[in-house]
Amino acid sequence: MEPTSMSRAISMHAAERPHDPALTCGDTTLSWQEFDRRTNRLARAFAEMGVVADDLVTIALPNSTAFFESAFATWKLGATPQPVSARLPGRELEEIVELADSRLVVGVEADRAAGRRTVPIGYEPDPSLPDEGLPDITTRCWKAPTSGGSTGRPKIILASTPGEFDPERAGFGLPYRSTCVIPGVLYHNAPFSISSLALVGGNHVVNFPRFVPELVLDAVTEHRPKYLYLVPTMMARIWKLPDEVRAAADMTSLEVAVHMAAPCAPWLKEEWIHWVGPDVLCELYAGTEVQSVTWITGREWLEHRGSVGRPIVGQMKIVGDDGEDLPPGEVGEIYMLADNGRGSTYRYIGSEPKPLGDTEWESLGDMGSMDEDGYIYLSDRRQDLILRGGANIYPAEVEAAIDEHAAVRSCAVIGVPDEDLGKRVHAIVDAPRGLDEADLRAHLAERLVSYKCPSTYEFVDEPVRDDAGKVRRSMLARERS
Repeated sequence: MEPTSMSRAISMHAAERPHDPALTCGDTTLSWQEFDRRTNRLARAFAEMGVVADDLVTIALPNSTAFFESAFATWKLGATPQPVSARLPGRELEEIVELADSRLVVGVEADRAAGRRTVPIGYEPDPSLPDEGLPDITTRCWKAPTSGGSTGRPKIILASTPGEFDPERAGFGLPYRSTCVIPGVLYHNAPFSISSLALVGGNHVVNFPRFVPELVLDAVTEHRPKYLYLVPTMMARIWKLPDEVRAAADMTSLEVAVHMAAPCAPWLKEEWIHWVGPDVLCELYAGTEVQSVTWITGREWLEHRGSVGRPIVGQMKIVGDDGEDLPPGEVGEIYMLADNGRGSTYRYIGSEPKPLGDTEWESLGDMGSMDEDGYIYLSDRRQDLILRGGANIYPAEVEAAIDEHAAVRSCAVIGVPDEDLGKRVHAIVDAPRGLDEADLRAHLAERLVSYKCPSTYEFVDEPVRDDAGKVRRSMLARERS
């Protein structure tokens, strides 16, 4: 099929299957016809507020059908949606809106975006506005997610790709005109991108107001999807459900269960491979900048345990501190090169790329290695590395061992100042049902060499990571320094 604008794709599905479900979030389901007409009317309302082609529209809504309606209404005007968390602190929201020079901010009251046109949560356009089709238009840059949580300084990553895709091959291993269960927070790049392209592909997208592991399994059993999106935090919370709850779920419809966005502990990955099948469970690794992308099936992973796969888009290589290419097996910084060169997949607003000297290779700050077959193995983010008495400790490795404990819901490992060793390893552990520190220390002693085990622990009863598996380690470290 020829590439189709994101606007025209929705209208096409609505014309051919008007009463089939297009979108479900919580208790709300919209048919293709309803979704198309509601986004047409909302687009006209946005246009009356001044939105035109190539504008950025900041969307600060929680997961809801309204979030998708705002994004597709934006695309129907040739503008670019710029998703942010509905819980974003005021100062950070102001900084992002200023960077984006947003024409419209959706989901906030006027006093949270001074000088900008805003619409609040629950906004409904004037019902007298027409809901018939709009002129076809393709946005020049199809998305503009934010990043910068690890540095504390927000930046916007403006995609170079225009808003047109082949509905039958929209990417991410998505099916065509099937059902996709995508329990991700929509302000994060991966669930936003995958959900949107799944709709372009005519799929019934099932999303959730918030992640509840039992509800995800219920949705897979009820809707019989071909596609399931996950992050390791979700995988862990689902796996720690009672055995009888998991056993009652019917996962046999799945053709692709893909996880991404954070490192996955090998023990957890292996359990899921055995549960859904080695050809079903897959992993994708890439940055929002998408200079390069890896993909690996569960079957490949069993032969290359711990890998995130080989590049299927662009190139990757491992570079040492002196800028030299490292041989197979040595850990260094991962540099990426887009197929069409630097700047061909994105541009930053509010930041600059990190090139390798005067070359077109760029780094996102991840550390890792490559084996002789070209498979990439992640270690951690360079800025999160803990240097303890001259020894390198990767927080992700320690977190994976902590997460394996049945009582742990989430955790974060950081380095805090130590007069003797420079840094000591501190673990923040979310164990809502309680956990004895001695029990956790014994658990880790069986899994980690002693110098990697945390020196101190802090127990909390609120999730340390969000539903996308993200954690701001640098912020946690600053708060405890």
